[in-house]
Amino acid sequence: MTRSESHPTPIELLWKAPAITALVVAGEALALVLALAPGVGSDRWVYFGLASLMIQWIVLLSLSGTFLFRGLFLRLRPASQAWLALVLLLAATWIAGGLAAWLLPDTTPGRGGHDLAWIARLSGMALAMGLLGLAAFQSVWRSRQLAIQAKQSELEALQARIRPHFLFNTLNTGAALVHARPGEAEQLLLDLADLFRAALSGPSELPLAGELELARRYLEIERLRFGDRLQVNWSLPPTLPDVVVPALSIQPLVENAIRHGIEPSPRGGRLDVTVVEEVDQVRVVVSNDLPPAGRKPAAGHQVGLASARERIEALSEGRGRLETRVLDGRYVATITLPVA
Repeated sequence: MTRSESHPTPIELLWKAPAITALVVAGEALALVLALAPGVGSDRWVYFGLASLMIQWIVLLSLSGTFLFRGLFLRLRPASQAWLALVLLLAATWIAGGLAAWLLPDTTPGRGGHDLAWIARLSGMALAMGLLGLAAFQSVWRSRQLAIQAKQSELEALQARIRPHFLFNTLNTGAALVHARPGEAEQLLLDLADLFRAALSGPSELPLAGELELARRYLEIERLRFGDRLQVNWSLPPTLPDVVVPALSIQPLVENAIRHGIEPSPRGGRLDVTVVEEVDQVRVVVSNDLPPAGRKPAAGHQVGLASARERIEALSEGRGRLETRVLDGRYVATITLPVA
C-alpha cells in the first residue's frame, strides 16, 4: 500500500461489486413488486421485463454519474455525498423515463396519457426509493465507522501493551551490554534513543525503509551483546519499495527471532531479513535458526506478533497479513503488503 492510499469514502463503496450487486437485486425486486401490483394488465411478465429494463437503466445512469463526477464527490462530506447521489438518481430517472416515453410510447410501464403525471409518479417512486436507500446507506456507514472505532480502540490497547514490552526487553539488553562492555555504551544509547522515540512518540506508520532502519539498529544492539553467536544477513533490493508499514511491525519479528531462536542456542544462529518485491505485493521475510532439540525457547506472550498482525491487517484493510511457520528447520515470519 502506498502512502497516498486511504480508507474508501462512502461514495466509493457504491463502485464496489457488493454494492453494485445489491442495487441490481433491489431494482429487480422493485420491478417484481410493480408487476404484481393491482391494475397492471394481463401480461405481467412483459410489464416486469420492461420495468426491470427501465429500473436497471436508472441504476446504471446513477452509478455512471457518481463515477463521472467522482472528483466533486470526493471533496464533499459523507452526508453531502449522499444527497448529491440522490439528486443524480432523480436526474437519471428523468432521463431514462424520457427516453422510454420517446422510444416506447405505447409500452412504457405505468405510462398513461398524461406525461407530466407519469413523470411525477416516476419521480415520487425514485425519491421514495432514494430516501430509503439513503437511510440504509447512513445506517451502514455509521456501523462501519463504529466498527473502525472499535478496531482502533483494540489496536491502541495492543499498542499500549507492546510499547512497555518492547522497552523493557531493550533496556535489559542495554543493561547487560553496559556491564560487559562499557566502551560501547555511547552507540548503544544513541540506538536506544531512536528506538525509544519510535516506540513512545513516533508516527503510527513508517516507510518500509524507516522501519527496516529501526530493525537494523535493534540488531546492532543485539550483535554487541551476542557477538559471533549472532549472524545477520540482509537481502534487500537496490531501491526499497515505496510502501508504508505500521511502526514497530518488523522490529518485533526480529526481536522474536533472537529471543526464541538465537538466544536459547549455545552456538547462536543465523537471522535473515529479506525483502521481495513483486508486481502487486511486497514481502518482508524474517527467518531464523531454531534452537537445538531439548533447548526450551524463552517464554513469551506473543504480544509483539499479535500487535503487528492486527496493525498490518488494519492498515491494509485486510489485504496485508503476517504469517508464521516452521520450514526446513527454520522459523519464518512473512509480512505481505499490497502495492496500489
